[in-house]
Amino acid sequence: MPASIVYTDLDGTMVGPRGSFVHTADGQLTAEPWTALLELHRAGVPLVLVSGRTHAQLQEAGRVFAADGWVAELGSTVSWSGGREVHLLTGELPGEFAGRAPVEVMAELGVVDALVAAWPGRVEWHAPWSASHTGDAMLRGRLDTAEVDAWLAERGWGWLTLKDNGRVPRTSRVTLAVEGDPHVYHLMPRGIGKGLAITWDLERRGLDPADAVAVGDSVSDLEMASAVGRLFLTANGAAVPGMAAAVDALPNATATAGAMGLGWAEAVHAALRT
Repeated sequence: MPASIVYTDLDGTMVGPRGSFVHTADGQLTAEPWTALLELHRAGVPLVLVSGRTHAQLQEAGRVFAADGWVAELGSTVSWSGGREVHLLTGELPGEFAGRAPVEVMAELGVVDALVAAWPGRVEWHAPWSASHTGDAMLRGRLDTAEVDAWLAERGWGWLTLKDNGRVPRTSRVTLAVEGDPHVYHLMPRGIGKGLAITWDLERRGLDPADAVAVGDSVSDLEMASAVGRLFLTANGAAVPGMAAAVDALPNATATAGAMGLGWAEAVHAALRT
């Protein structure tokens, strides 16, 4: 039986350089991702985008790719019905802040300002994309997430965690002193993640997790493995130091031969055959 649904990360997984769906990782033109997408829709298998992008950004991408729904801000919101239905997941946000957006709470407590001051020159807002986030603070830099989590706990903010969403090309917007390309991080309440959001969505749809497939490229995407029957990690993600071993440790995870869009197409074809 083919997969009943496919959940996919967007940047670095479904789309490649500069968000292109028609270019390979090395900039060559390809029609393979479009062909795979067409086959997926012809088979009647729903496609759900799962990303660090905001709800508004995914709504536009959802229209382009004819997605059946999307999970935004690394699992903070689940949306369906063309974006008209949105469910906010707040995880371990303390009860005293119930009903408020996590980013608003973090701003009131001065969490991000304190984090930037604690690691000067190593982290900053992932501007301009961070401006419209509500469920998480989107940052960029080079940090040790375990070290930051310990720092948060020491200050009474242990309900928060820092998640690594993978490397992004260094551009003129980056003002940090770190060498090489920065990583994108999401500072958010614990109890939120791509896998948890997928679990919630599968329950809402009444689908068996064993029949679901996920595709990703980053550390945060490994969380999807526990929520689905099979997880595919594109070759560009598997090439990151430590990731190959992490994939091998997951019994339902497989690395694709192709990177980005080509690897995504490979995963879709496999999902339709499963």
